[in-house]
Amino acid sequence: MSRRSRGFSLVELLIALALSLIVVLGVVQVFIAAKNTYLSQNAAANMQEDARFVLSKMIQEVRMVGMFGCLETITDSSQKGDFHASQLAPIRWDSGGRKLTLVTADVGVNGDKPDWTVLSDCRTHSTAYSEGRKPVAGQLAFPIRRLTYSYSNDQLLMKSGAAAPQVLVDNVSAFDVSFGLASTATDLAASRYSSNPPDAALIRSVRLSLTLFDPNHRVADQTFNVVAALRNRLP
Repeated sequence: MSRRSRGFSLVELLIALALSLIVVLGVVQVFIAAKNTYLSQNAAANMQEDARFVLSKMIQEVRMVGMFGCLETITDSSQKGDFHASQLAPIRWDSGGRKLTLVTADVGVNGDKPDWTVLSDCRTHSTAYSEGRKPVAGQLAFPIRRLTYSYSNDQLLMKSGAAAPQVLVDNVSAFDVSFGLASTATDLAASRYSSNPPDAALIRSVRLSLTLFDPNHRVADQTFNVVAALRNRLP
């Protein structure tokens, strides 16, 4: 057999197979890295979307805290006589129990029955009643709801009235609230933050902090912070 008609030797085949294997392994590594990057980016995007949904909802409600209609003086005709007490403490943060309670004007018109309804002619009188109430001619109705946000078992929950708590978001590792406080009751801007304000009349804003984690450990924990200014002065 001539030298030109010979095939590949065993050594040449082994070298070719080794080089092919190296190329295949490189392609697989690139694919795995691209897949892991996609999964981690997708997990981070999901965490950001969950936080955006929850915090934007809470911001809307925080901004409406202390909004009890168009007149300052309101007659309490609620069944339990508890409306005035809610006016005096429209926002509370229990740092030990990780619970934020808001008494706020109802956002939207598709919610359940409110805790109270203030009926007012916006000129001479306002009256608070329990649950829903329809206005008569010349009156406006202001639905008022008590909302409680709580952190428990890696979940952020919301409770409205007597309804059972509903899960807003899972995979929560921390939930914290602090208040932007003015130096005096007449100051407009907040000068410091505290989780235990000495006087509700000093509160000018609320800072919400939410930390989410990925249960599959594809991305590091992410903490989201927002600040919502109060539109209404608290008593």
